[in-house]
Amino acid sequence: MYRKESLDEDSPASPTQDVKSDSTFRIPLIDFSKYREASSLSEKRRTADEIVNGFKEVGFVYLSGHGIRSDTVKTVFEKSAEFFRLPMDVKSKLAWDDPRANRGYVQVGRERVTQSSDAAEIAALRAKAPDSKETMEIGRDWDTTWKNKWPHESDVPKFKQTMLQFFQTCHELHTVVMRSIALGLDLDEMFFEDKVNDQCHNMRLLSYPPIRSALLRGEGQARAGAHSDYGTLTLLFQDHVGGLEVQNPHTKHFQPASPIPDTIVVNAGDLMARWSNDVLRSTLHRVVAPPAKKVSETETITPARQSIAFFCNPNFDAKISCLPNCGKDPKYAPVTTEEYIVSRLAVTYN
Repeated sequence: MYRKESLDEDSPASPTQDVKSDSTFRIPLIDFSKYREASSLSEKRRTADEIVNGFKEVGFVYLSGHGIRSDTVKTVFEKSAEFFRLPMDVKSKLAWDDPRANRGYVQVGRERVTQSSDAAEIAALRAKAPDSKETMEIGRDWDTTWKNKWPHESDVPKFKQTMLQFFQTCHELHTVVMRSIALGLDLDEMFFEDKVNDQCHNMRLLSYPPIRSALLRGEGQARAGAHSDYGTLTLLFQDHVGGLEVQNPHTKHFQPASPIPDTIVVNAGDLMARWSNDVLRSTLHRVVAPPAKKVSETETITPARQSIAFFCNPNFDAKISCLPNCGKDPKYAPVTTEEYIVSRLAVTYN
C-alpha cells in the first residue's frame, strides 16, 4: 500500500541544533554562497548536507547568500503591488480559469488551500473560511499550449518584463539548489538536471489586504489555511510584515517563520517528499494575522502583506517514483508531475 503521512521563533538555528521541542525549534539559516562559490566537491558537500538535513528535520530552511540581488526583489514587489492596485474590473479580465494552465488573477476568497482532496469538503471550507488573499499566477511564457495573462503595458509599465526576468532568475536558483540536494542525497550532482529543465514552475504574486481582526477569529479562519506545497521546492520572498507559520513536524505545533532580511525561505514540496520516500519533509504551513493595529475601542485591523512564492516543479512529464537510495519499500505509487499538480489544483479553486 502506498500512503501519505502527513517553525520557528525570531532567530534561526544552526543546522545541527535540536528541533524536536518547541522551545528549541528553529528553521536552519544556511549561507548558500558557500555552495555557489565552492572550489571543490567536498566544499559543496558540506553545504549540501546542511540543506538536506534541514529538509529532513524541518522541511524548511532560510537561504542567505543565494545570489539574487535585494534591489531585484524590491522591484518585483513594487510591480506586484502596482498590479494589485488596479481596479477589480481590470484584474477580473485576467481571471484564472483552468488548473492545467494555472495562470491568471485569483480574487480574494476564490482559493481555499488545504490538505483535503475532497471537492465537497473544500467547497464547504471555502464557504466557511475562505483564504483572505488575492494572487496573480505566472508560468513559463513560451508554453505553446497555456498562455500567461498579462495586464496592458500602460496599466502596469514593465510588469511583464520584470516578472519574466525574475521567473528566469528563480528557475536558475532552483536548479542549483536541486544540485545541492542531489549531492546531499548521495546522488550525482546533476541527477535532477534533465528532470527540472522545462521550467514548469508557477510564480505566485500574493497580496493580503488589510482585514479586520474579528474576521480572522472564526473557526478555521486564516489568511491562508494550513497546507503543504505541491512541487519540489518553494522559494518564498517575504516582506517585513510576517504571518507565515510552519508546523513543527515533531510536536505538530505551528511556529512563526519570521522574516529575515535578504534571505529566501525554501521548503520542500509534496513531489520532493514523494521522490525521496519521505526522507525529505513536505511540511504544513499557513499564513495567520500578524500583530494588528487598533482602529477603535472594539476593533483592530491587520496590516497589508505581500509575498512572492516561486513554486518549483519537475518537468510535467517527469515520473516521480522512489529514488534508488531512499528505501526499498516505496510509500507512493509513481505519478507524473502533471497528474499530481493538476489533481490538487482542480479541487482547490471554485
